[in-house]
Amino acid sequence: MPRKFSLLPLLALASCIAIVGCSKEAPSNDAVKHVEADKSKYLSQPLVSEIYTADPSAHVWNGKIYVYPSHDVDGPTPEDDLGSHFEMRDYRILSMDKIGGPVTLGPVALDVKDVPWAEKQMWAPDAAFRNGTYYLYFPAKDKAGAFRIGVATSKSPTGPFKAQPEPIKGSYSIDPAVFTDEDGESYMYFGGIWGGQLQRNVDGKYDPNGSKTDLQADDKPALLPRVARMSKDMLEFAESPRELHIVDEKGKLLLGGDHDRRFFEAAWMHKYKGKYYFSYSTGDTHFLAYGIGDSPYGPFTYKGRILEPVEGWTTHHSIVQWDGRWWLFYADTQLSGQTRLRNVKVTELYYNADGTIRTIDPMIRR
Repeated sequence: MPRKFSLLPLLALASCIAIVGCSKEAPSNDAVKHVEADKSKYLSQPLVSEIYTADPSAHVWNGKIYVYPSHDVDGPTPEDDLGSHFEMRDYRILSMDKIGGPVTLGPVALDVKDVPWAEKQMWAPDAAFRNGTYYLYFPAKDKAGAFRIGVATSKSPTGPFKAQPEPIKGSYSIDPAVFTDEDGESYMYFGGIWGGQLQRNVDGKYDPNGSKTDLQADDKPALLPRVARMSKDMLEFAESPRELHIVDEKGKLLLGGDHDRRFFEAAWMHKYKGKYYFSYSTGDTHFLAYGIGDSPYGPFTYKGRILEPVEGWTTHHSIVQWDGRWWLFYADTQLSGQTRLRNVKVTELYYNADGTIRTIDPMIRR
């Protein structure tokens, strides 16, 4: 990609305010021109500005925070409702000793050209750690245009990662998120409609001629995310993926027409005071929503919103505990003003006395 002019010296200073840190790395060939924005209107500032990052999956290992984001690039594909303009092709990992401290932008940890089965669109990843090995889980389109989920391994949390020669058997769609429970069992949550192709994999087999959006039945239960327990080696599913139920206060499945609450993409699981919290994006209504359950398999009762709409179309997040406090990682388009070019941010997350989560507004209203 051609080198473009960048305002990085100014942005590097600006990025040190609020609760974010400055990256240690010099500008790279990925740097692009940023728009001038009124920084005072945003709740948080970008973690890095050398490259565009989105879909942050945050983890704490050995007291250090690692963030596994997508790496947005300025490609030529026109914007459409299937996300064709999200042309990501590699992963670079962020790390920091503390939230609010300096942020290190790592080198390329995995490139699509090094994944034998994948062709393009390395979308939102996640990571896990077990028995001295780090696992990077990622969706990508195969040669037939179907999203599958792959896994790569490394002895370092920042890579480089070596991909398995084939995707995970029985995997499909996008947005893998792996949660390890207190008993040591790990589960992958995944799925996304529209460009994420969940509606084209209703029975687990890809239908290239399926719907472009959802089940197109607003009065019927909405498409549901999937969950599968992982094998002990963390490389495969230990069971067939099953639906993860999201219900209202009466125990009824959310309907397809309930766009303010139904699942769209961006699954994440965390645990708080013995309860399981499944959070996700509502996509075209731009909320981060969540439900609470008693099992990693659900059902999850819808409880509300974690985050109001950000600047930009997509919202994809992670929630992690560090230093006795809880943090929400998310992204917006402050640096570019373009849907396809996003920047990762972080802000503190708070619980109410009853275990519900306080809704966060990412913009400062005046």
